[in-house]
Amino acid sequence: MKIPRRLPLRLLALAAFALPLRAADTPAPGDPRVRELVARLQLEPLPGESGYFAVIGRSAQTVSVAGRDLPAQSQIYYLLTAERPLNYLHWLASDDTHILLEGGPVDYFIFHPDGRVEKLVLGSDLAAGQRLVIAVPGGCWKALQLHPGARYALMANALSPAWTPDRVKIGAGPAFLARYRAAASWATDTFLKELIGPNWQP
Repeated sequence: MKIPRRLPLRLLALAAFALPLRAADTPAPGDPRVRELVARLQLEPLPGESGYFAVIGRSAQTVSVAGRDLPAQSQIYYLLTAERPLNYLHWLASDDTHILLEGGPVDYFIFHPDGRVEKLVLGSDLAAGQRLVIAVPGGCWKALQLHPGARYALMANALSPAWTPDRVKIGAGPAFLARYRAAASWATDTFLKELIGPNWQP
């Protein structure tokens, strides 16, 4: 798939998933601070993955990837809320570095190509083992879930090389379950299906 160079990154993000955004799918945030963040940062519901996002920018420097030049990095704001607490399972070719700006914590479920899984926590309680920055290597599947009791979490994500719609996959099915079930105590069929959510692919 050839990506037009001049098409804004925000439009690319929305076009990539080709999923309708209906009012019923995007309940208004109940928390006043969350409403303020959505308005001030001009955040929009993210199709497919859920949550809210806004494009910050992308690098003027380029790198060669599979025979084409891509910006070396792109950056977004990403927000999980009590109404949209789960960032559904997806795969990225790019390295994806998440930096906590406000709120949290957030549970990260990372699925490596070699069959390993990790559960990490993005948060400000360093004494409890939480991390302010989580870097997910390219080629991994991942899902994020707002920690129980958290009101919201605002993050900045840096993707290297830049995000493009042909280098992301959303959703999985039986093959994913067969590969990762029982790789950790939490990796049950029921929970893995919860992480996949509406993007289950039979």
